[in-house]
Amino acid sequence: MRNGRSLVFSLVLFFTLVILQACAQTNTKKISKMYTYLALGDSYTIGEQVPMHDNFPYQAAKLLNNKKIEVADPVIIATTGWTTDELASSIREHNIQDKFSFVSLLIGVNNQYRGRSVVNYKEEFTQLLNQAIGFADGKPERVFVLSIPDWGATPFAEGKDRQKVATEIDAYNAACKEIALAHKCQYIEITGSTREHAQDKDYLAGDGLHPSGKEYTVWAERLADVVAKTLKP
Repeated sequence: MRNGRSLVFSLVLFFTLVILQACAQTNTKKISKMYTYLALGDSYTIGEQVPMHDNFPYQAAKLLNNKKIEVADPVIIATTGWTTDELASSIREHNIQDKFSFVSLLIGVNNQYRGRSVVNYKEEFTQLLNQAIGFADGKPERVFVLSIPDWGATPFAEGKDRQKVATEIDAYNAACKEIALAHKCQYIEITGSTREHAQDKDYLAGDGLHPSGKEYTVWAERLADVVAKTLKP
């Protein structure tokens, strides 16, 4: 009888452990990490002329979720027309206290459009980048800087000196890349795509200046690929 009871006890104990282990695994899946994302910028970040979910931050978050990297809807601080100092002013007004899993920064086209100097841009962009690193909990590798698109290649720039705009955009981007890499942040080039698709209506919004959701997909794919490699252990 004792052997029989011992066998029953052992079986009960075994199945209890199996059930507990299964429950633990289920709970682990339910408590999977949810990443947070802060997007800083101007019209190119907010997605001027396109539905909110077509802008590149939302598309990037969706792509990451498709890769089984759970990302909450992005927090976006961006408005059409903003320059570096205007973005900085808005950040102060928001008084952000939270830390984010990763941050994207795309700013500078309006500095160039208004004729501001690259020297001024370097100073203000550096300050913004340092803030972005702070928002990323002091982890510069989790700050993703996107290059400035070339608006001068679009139909909107008809009659403008396109070569002059391109040269100035290149100078801004050279400064942007240099500062980003010096701070050990990640730099993502998208300017080439905006030039390649500048005259393709499928890649343009109705104003002939801003990108369509299709162009934002290009940016989102590049961003999501780099973010995924960074976040995955």
